[in-house]
Amino acid sequence: MMLTRRSTLGLVAGAVFAPAIARAQSFPSKPITLVVPYPAGGPTDAIARFVAQEMSATIGQNVVVDNRAGASGAVGTRAVAKADPDGHTFIFGNNQTHGNNMFLLKEPGYDAVKDFAPVAGVGAFEHAFVVRKDLPAKNIAELVALAKADPDKLNYGSTGVGSGSHLAMELFMQRTGIRMTHVPFRGAAPLVQEIIGGRIDIANSTLPSVLEQINAGNLRALALASPERNPRAKDIPTLREQGVSDADADSWAAFFAPAATPAPVLEKLSQSVMAAIAKPEITEKILKLGFTLKVRDPAAFKPYHLQEIATWEKIIKEAGVKPE
Repeated sequence: MMLTRRSTLGLVAGAVFAPAIARAQSFPSKPITLVVPYPAGGPTDAIARFVAQEMSATIGQNVVVDNRAGASGAVGTRAVAKADPDGHTFIFGNNQTHGNNMFLLKEPGYDAVKDFAPVAGVGAFEHAFVVRKDLPAKNIAELVALAKADPDKLNYGSTGVGSGSHLAMELFMQRTGIRMTHVPFRGAAPLVQEIIGGRIDIANSTLPSVLEQINAGNLRALALASPERNPRAKDIPTLREQGVSDADADSWAAFFAPAATPAPVLEKLSQSVMAAIAKPEITEKILKLGFTLKVRDPAAFKPYHLQEIATWEKIIKEAGVKPE
């Protein structure tokens, strides 16, 4: 039989892609590990478990959540970057693990872009500006006036140096021209208690971490740092409504797999994740956490991801936050 150039190229291409196709057809061949780079019990962990449970019922193997916390999420993220790229290990990451850590950690041990392939963008936890209930500021304009009257007198709390709440407040101060004193905490729980106790004036934290205390009257909410109001907190106006533009800040979340995961496997994983989130009961559970859903496939999420990295790299550098 005579082989033409075209048929020869076809045979070569078939030989190259056959292993990937075979892996996709047999995927998954064992239980899948979904790494959550934070401790169990938080809203990020809850969303991962909702998705994992639904995927387990449809993808043909159990999807097991593995909490690997430490170093602002870098421990678990690093482990996934080095995992076999066969689709059986992926991660529920966010703007910290797959963005800000690149500029806040001296040695994160991975590259958020080169070492990962997006599986699906999910949405974001919106950030709320809250103040102690006796602070004489009932809206953003009054807060800005109060801060400008005595620079650095007001203090603001965050969930840690370089955290989303810290950087969101730095962005807000840049946009409004005010200065306040930063008081970092280890997580949202102690921060919220200190505001309730009157020892911290203001904070910017994810809506789920403060919504219960807002509804109980223990904290006063001034604004959401988001384009639109949240259906779960309809009475809280946005920064944009109050005249502050270009200060939106949220904590987005997305699923990622190791970069070398074959495209057919990645597609199957992506479809399974998005189908799980689309189930009405899963959607409702996620929304009840105060999370805003905006599901994106890999092609749609990638440019958003790159833009977010560039935006926050600039903000981090302008704020003078140094890597640790």
